[in-house]
Amino acid sequence: GLRRLADEHGALLVFDEVMTGFRVGWQGAQGRYGVTPDLTTLGKVIGGGMPIGAYGGKREIMEKVSPLGPVYQAGTLSGNPVAVAAGLATLNALDRPGTYERLETLGQRLENGMEAASRSTGVPLSVQRVGSMLTAFFLDHPVTDYESAMKADTVRFSRVFHALLQQGVYPAPSQFEALFVSLAHTETEIDETVQAFRQALATLEETA
Repeated sequence: GLRRLADEHGALLVFDEVMTGFRVGWQGAQGRYGVTPDLTTLGKVIGGGMPIGAYGGKREIMEKVSPLGPVYQAGTLSGNPVAVAAGLATLNALDRPGTYERLETLGQRLENGMEAASRSTGVPLSVQRVGSMLTAFFLDHPVTDYESAMKADTVRFSRVFHALLQQGVYPAPSQFEALFVSLAHTETEIDETVQAFRQALATLEETA
């Protein structure tokens, strides 16, 4: 895998966990898949949605950064207390027992509902999900790489996107972005989203 290749070639393995960090698991994607990178980057998730980011890694690498090492790094808002306080509150919430099981249940409910809508309307759909993150590709086969993702029907996605907006559901505006389920969602919101998605697909076929 990536870890072995990086070691063989003397390269650092860096995980971009801006989207997956604390979302697909308490230890992010690296914990979920059992891979230990040399460096990790994190985004606003560690600030509870506030503008903040972080990076971290193995001790021998991090000690290269000032004040211990020669690599200078600083920022005007580094360690901003408001963002840090929001992040601490978020991490405390995520650390409660059953949190990720709850997110998994809600994510599975949304995935199942979207797939059922696809079957009932006859619109080809491939739902790719990890935990509370998912993307519904308008394809008749799973997405396994960049090339297969690029075959998605973006015109059909655009029409469904606007149909969802008209029903009060606001998904990401690109076929290639993810949908997220959060702890603020309940089965009610998931089911309402699925119903809106089913209606959008039905309308799509009626106007085809």
